[in-house]
Order: sequence, then C-alpha cells, then structure tokens
Amino acid sequence: MAASRPSLPEFVRSDPSMWEAVYADPSVPLDRALVRQIIDDQRRMSRRWLYPIARVFSRVLVAVISIIKRVIPFRWMPLRTMDWLCVWFLRNFVSPDAVELLIRHFVIETNLVNFIIRNTAIEMDPVTLRPESLSGLGDQAVVEHDVNVYDLLIALDGVALTPPEQLDFRQLDIPPLDAERRHRRLLKLDIQTALCFMNIPFSMALTVEEYRRAVHSIRFDDSFLEILALVTDDDTFRHWKLAGMSLWMDSNVDVPRMVYRHALVCEYAHAHLVKLAGGDYPRDTAADFD
Repeated sequence: MAASRPSLPEFVRSDPSMWEAVYADPSVPLDRALVRQIIDDQRRMSRRWLYPIARVFSRVLVAVISIIKRVIPFRWMPLRTMDWLCVWFLRNFVSPDAVELLIRHFVIETNLVNFIIRNTAIEMDPVTLRPESLSGLGDQAVVEHDVNVYDLLIALDGVALTPPEQLDFRQLDIPPLDAERRHRRLLKLDIQTALCFMNIPFSMALTVEEYRRAVHSIRFDDSFLEILALVTDDDTFRHWKLAGMSLWMDSNVDVPRMVYRHALVCEYAHAHLVKLAGGDYPRDTAADFD
C-alpha cells in the first residue's frame, strides 16, 4: 500500500483593494486628503460608465470640427461665450470635488511658472492667474493659462538654467477655493468626463492655430520638469517625465486624457517643491474604501 502524501497547506489568496493600494502608495508625493479627493473622483459612476462613451464622442466631434474649420476658417464661437458655457456647465453638471480640482490646477501651474521666474535670470513679471472661485475660470482664463507657458519658455531663451545661491519658494500656497458646493447640481460628473464635453466648445471657439497651440502646450510638461530639475539641482522631477518631446508636433491626440495627466504632473512637481521648501504632507493611510 502506497504511503499517503502529506497534505499541503491551502493557499489563501488575499483580496486587496486597488483604491486602498493607490491611496497608500508611498511614492505619491501628494497630501493624503488630495489623494482621497482624486480617488473619489475616479470612482464616480460617470467615470466608469459615461467616460468611455464621452471620450469617443468628443474625439470624433472635435476632429470633424477641426476639419471643417480648415475649410471655413473663422471663430465659430466668441471666447466670452465659451467662458460662460464652460462655467455654466461646471456649475450645473460637474461634481464640486472635480470643480475644485480644476480650479486648483490653475493655481498650481501659476505657482510653478512663478517659481521658475523667481529662480532664473529672466526679465518677466510673475503671472497673476490664481483663481479662487468657479467664476474665476471665466475671462479667458483657459487661454491665459496656456499663453503663460509659452511666454515663460520664450523668455528663457538663452538663459542659463543653473541653481541660484538660494531658492525662492514664495507663493507655493493654495488659497481657499470656492467650488460652489451649495449650488445644486443636475449631474455630478467626474473631471475626466467633464473635460471631454468641455473640449467641444473649446475647439469651436478657438481658431485652428489657437487650438493647436493650446494642445501642444501640454507637450511642454517634460520641459518644465527638466527646468525644475536644473534650477533645484534635484533629479526627482525627471522621474515623472513621459518622453513627450516638444519638437513633436501632433494635435491628433486624446486631449482630455493628456490634460488630466498634465494636471497630475503639475501636482507632483508642486508637492515636491513644497517639500523642498520645508513643508510636508501627512502619511495617515487609515482610509475606508468600501
């Protein structure tokens, strides 16, 4: 009679939460409350069910608009109308958390631009685009936001990018932001789905060249990270590059997706500057993701 084989201990498979792991990821240099806010936005029903449809719909419609505008090259919508439409849409159809993240991005990018201005030998005044409310996203804020990037890069032409004797960390604060949380929303879309819909009036209001310039501004993310690395003498900024070369001219891209990644890159870079300035973020990982 053959000897019985010893029984092996049963393998117990864990059932980890993806969101809990993302939240606890120690490589994310962001405040835990901000990480939770971003995760909550990603977990919205609109992100799971509506975003895949809105993403395709937006890309197809914007492509058709771009083709027609090459034949009929005029501004189909006044910039003032575009501003009003986008603010109205954010106020009535987008979740307050997503609106706050969007307002926050304008402040974050201005802080990064001004940090480079203050720590390099360029002749350029600090930019002033730091909206604190939803209404502050009007008055051509989107266009100004892109133009600031181009003005900075042009001003840096011929300027040596070396660390100054002492880094100037002024104006890295985030003021209180008013996303009009008390206003009743008809829908509460996530930020990525909202960007898909907002890209449509944006493409209608801008000329072909203005739209192309706005889209291409996102390709300067790697340039900004390299500039920050050189000015601060810190290689950490280079870790978030995506090999998005600014010499690669291509406007046939998924704009909302690129904008979302652009916003995250800016958040990472800004958080690291705050850390270099002596600030820090809480590491409390006790969060409920049921």
